[in-house]
Amino acid sequence: MKAEGGLPSPWARVVVDTNLLLSAAIAPSGTPAALVDRLLAGSRLVFTEATFAEFETRIWKPKFDRYLPVETRRWLLRDFNASAAWVAPGPDLVAKKWSSDPDDDAFIRAAYASGAQRLVSGDDDLLCLRHLNDLSILTPRAALEEIGRTA
Repeated sequence: MKAEGGLPSPWARVVVDTNLLLSAAIAPSGTPAALVDRLLAGSRLVFTEATFAEFETRIWKPKFDRYLPVETRRWLLRDFNASAAWVAPGPDLVAKKWSSDPDDDAFIRAAYASGAQRLVSGDDDLLCLRHLNDLSILTPRAALEEIGRTA
């Protein structure tokens, strides 16, 4: 079964961590950007209020001023907000802990709340978990390779 846009069903909804989204915006020729472009063409990025708030807070940090003009940041926030699959984790998910970094648990909650089967990250605190039930946690390169094998 393929997701709308042609990606295999495990990629119909996917959670991408904040650092990868920022990397994709800063370096449009890099692996994170290639992955995000592919996902935007054939899947839905999943956000919760917490994961989007983290992205929004970080994108406005002064260290990104030289890489991302204000209008580009606004465009990214507007487009991700409009195209996202929005979910709200229930209290049972909010109470659970998986990662050694509590902030990273928000991405796992987003995946479980949406039924996403893939979470893409460059964060070792998430990557060390690898598989949580039906959720696979992959690097951007591994994600692109998997999509290439199954598409």
